[in-house]
Amino acid sequence: MKIILYALMILATLTSCSGNSNEASKKKEQNVTDSNPNVFNKGDIVPNDLVCMVNNEYMGKKQFEVNFEGKIYYGCCQMCKERIPKDPSTRVAIDPFSKKQIDKATAIIAITGNNGEVSYFENNTTYTNYINQF
Repeated sequence: MKIILYALMILATLTSCSGNSNEASKKKEQNVTDSNPNVFNKGDIVPNDLVCMVNNEYMGKKQFEVNFEGKIYYGCCQMCKERIPKDPSTRVAIDPFSKKQIDKATAIIAITGNNGEVSYFENNTTYTNYINQF
């Protein structure tokens, strides 16, 4: 019985952080309009602290700050806060225009997906060049 409860707790944690459930998407949309009068749209640069850097999604509200090696990253939940220092893949991304690996803490972040997905850019030039392709 304890194993089943533990498994359900893990599943609930993963689901709440995944950003894939319809319930989470609806809640995120509501938070965007309720807590942030400056709603951002696809193509917009967004503040780093409004992005979960583990799920790579614009969340519409301030995220948990995670300091690691003198840089600040952001996560949406306790699991993200714990994962960022332990998993290097959560701290880097590939700029979709230059194809260079960049640090998420210093990146320009823009919404590039229809459901709040973000991309990370090494600078304003690669962001502008990428956005102008579409």
